[in-house]
Amino acid sequence: MASKSSTRLAALTVAAVCSAASTVVLTAPAHAGSAADAPVRVHDIQGGTRLSPYAGKQVADVAGIVTGVRGYGSSKGFWIQDPRPDADPATSEGVFVFTNAVPTVAAGDAVTVSGTVSEYVPGGASSGNQSLTEITRPTVTVVSGGNALPAATAVSARSVPRAYAPEGDAAAGGSVNGLRLRPDRYALDLYESLEGMTVEVADARVVGATDPYTELWVTVKPWENPNRRGGTVYGSYDAQNTGRLQIQSLGKPADFPDANVGDTLAGTTAGPLDYNQFGGYTLVASELGSLESGGTRRESTRPQSGRELAVATYNVENLDPSDDTFAAHADAIVHHLKSPDIVSLEEIQDNNGATDDGTVAADATIGRLVDAIAAAGGPRYAWRGIDPVDKADGGEPGGNIRQAFLFNPERVSFTDRAGGDATTATGVRRVRGEAELTHSPGRVDPANPAWENSRKPLAGEFVFRGRTVFVIANHFNSKGGDQGLTAQYQPPSRSSETQRHLQAKAVNTFVKDILSAQRNADVVALGDINDFEFSRTARILEDGGALWSAVKSLPRSERYSYVYQGNSQVLDQILVSPSIRWAGRLSYDSVHVNAEFHDQVSDHDPQVLRFRP
Repeated sequence: MASKSSTRLAALTVAAVCSAASTVVLTAPAHAGSAADAPVRVHDIQGGTRLSPYAGKQVADVAGIVTGVRGYGSSKGFWIQDPRPDADPATSEGVFVFTNAVPTVAAGDAVTVSGTVSEYVPGGASSGNQSLTEITRPTVTVVSGGNALPAATAVSARSVPRAYAPEGDAAAGGSVNGLRLRPDRYALDLYESLEGMTVEVADARVVGATDPYTELWVTVKPWENPNRRGGTVYGSYDAQNTGRLQIQSLGKPADFPDANVGDTLAGTTAGPLDYNQFGGYTLVASELGSLESGGTRRESTRPQSGRELAVATYNVENLDPSDDTFAAHADAIVHHLKSPDIVSLEEIQDNNGATDDGTVAADATIGRLVDAIAAAGGPRYAWRGIDPVDKADGGEPGGNIRQAFLFNPERVSFTDRAGGDATTATGVRRVRGEAELTHSPGRVDPANPAWENSRKPLAGEFVFRGRTVFVIANHFNSKGGDQGLTAQYQPPSRSSETQRHLQAKAVNTFVKDILSAQRNADVVALGDINDFEFSRTARILEDGGALWSAVKSLPRSERYSYVYQGNSQVLDQILVSPSIRWAGRLSYDSVHVNAEFHDQVSDHDPQVLRFRP
């Protein structure tokens, strides 16, 4: 996944420019009336589908009570709600008025608004997101002040349907925009029918920790695919978890709670229901519940025994020498992972991080981490890696991220075979009945188009108690560009997986080459796979029984390494060859030290596998 604040800040900047400069108008059914007719009501504007029947039209004297004012950010404006609703549950009684300047109205004002109805698509039309109905270029008249606000509509386990979204209209390319809303049947239809209205949740459990942008995620269905630590597990493409809702604040960011997964926003959290590109439907709270701790603590795994080899994967999130996270990463590796024998690191940046000056070496980055681990009481790890070609492996521009191996030389030896570099592929040969790599460390098929602008796998040979173990460190193509779960297209498109499928095929082929040379070879392929254990990417990696994702040895409710939009999910995996899987002595642990916490030092939880070669 995209990492660190730079990606999000860039997106926010783009959103600010787009929102301030223009509004995307989507095609809607023709409107029979005009501004000269009887005054249009808010529910008339919203209509019974996702697109307003007034889109692109002028409306006059739309009446409502101001329920919330947003005077900051790129989307300044206010919400109004009609205190006299119609009888149609599909038509929202609230709408956002985009002013592009700090509004001069206040909550409780009765106003009339004239302007142009627009359908604004957060993130742009290419994102596939749903649109937000707005009144733009408004003329606002305050009729009176201090009026009672319309009562909030409760969003609860009882009100949110079990089904997530309708299937899109095939004639419209899979879009749900033109479908009549069925808020009693589909969760996304319910949320759309409340767009712009004041809603409330009560005693909502946190399923996505507070992030740097003062956002968190709650669920109104705490029993929906739960894990033992309070989260909500994303276990299949049909388990989107309907009770999830993003929470932001209309108040001061300093007042926003630092919440972890498993905490509760006790009491009432209420405010207008918005829609944005970073999570879809969002309750923008003018009233926040009080934070009650769920007692979630960082996990520690058990130490490996003298006969067990411990192999871990850990995405350290764009680590470079200027970061202040080295001690925290070292603490995680030493005290929570219990100093694994081999650690595959992902997102190691070059020696000057995002500075784009041609630097590709990462010895300073890795050296500082090695020193921090030793200072934390861990072993003095040795390491191996291959510097990439400048700007060839994707990630943060200038950072040149790559994988690297740490290993404890007191427990494991590394078999060095020279010749591996950024563009030279390592191969497999059979020597005296056993497989060995032609280059160790070496890169797997780096010229394959599957790795274009993406990290190339790093392979190495290790020896533990006289037994060779082949380890392949991976960091597959990110999910950037995929449509979100709240997209207008249902089911949403996952365009990024096309490249991951090719990458999985390349790794699977390489593993099969090893197993062809030595049927009982011990092979571990691990890293940030950027895809789920139930995905086609995982099935391609496992093709022919060459590999098996060991996270599947855990109960379904405990399979996760990452929390995204309130869904606890698997992105990091450790896959093993048959000789390891069927030996019957493997132990797998997803060690939850980051993803569930507001003060995380990486967005990924490390994974560790213990087995007896």
